[in-house]
Amino acid sequence: MASRALNDDEVLNEMNKMVAFIKQEALEKAREIRVKADEEFAIEKAKLVKQEQQAIDAQYDKKRKGAEVAQKIAQSTLTNKSRLKLLHRREEHLQDLFSTARNSVASLAQKEDKYVEFLQGEIVQAFLQMLEPSATIHSRKSDVEVVKKAAGEAAKQYKEISGRDIEFDVEGTLSDDSAGGVTLISGSRRITLDNTLDERLRLLEDRMLPEIRKDLFGANENRKFYT
Repeated sequence: MASRALNDDEVLNEMNKMVAFIKQEALEKAREIRVKADEEFAIEKAKLVKQEQQAIDAQYDKKRKGAEVAQKIAQSTLTNKSRLKLLHRREEHLQDLFSTARNSVASLAQKEDKYVEFLQGEIVQAFLQMLEPSATIHSRKSDVEVVKKAAGEAAKQYKEISGRDIEFDVEGTLSDDSAGGVTLISGSRRITLDNTLDERLRLLEDRMLPEIRKDLFGANENRKFYT
């Protein structure tokens, strides 16, 4: 049986169905696109937010580290200034102590009996170190007579100890600004001994300085080795 041709109403009805179907398909496709677009937007938004957050965190971390470094530098500078100030005060205190010691030593030469006794001991010690037949003794010009007296007794004591004689000359060549004492030169000119009060005090300061520092300021916490 041959199919019948559609009349106008039927054609219109079929066309409306097709339009409705196409429209429905378009709406569903549009909804899918919108959902996908929303998902992609949410993903991109989250990515951008995360990137910005990471950038802000990195910037904050950089500023924090910079602030910490600046704080450490400031603390180190302040600590170093305080340490230098403390060391300066300690050095001033030590120099005051040494100055007092120098003044005490200088006053020894003003007490003739004690000064002669001291010089005699120094000169005997020097004679025994040199063990030579002659020596020249240098002193302050103001001490020449006192040194001659002390040297005479020292020569006798040297003879008793070593069994040797020694000849000596006394010359007032040392500066009157010095604290006193003597310098001896052997007759052969090979040996020179500085037994001036200034030199003996200097040697004592060098040798006793670590012990004095410890007594005054306590042990150095940063020091690991002691000789």
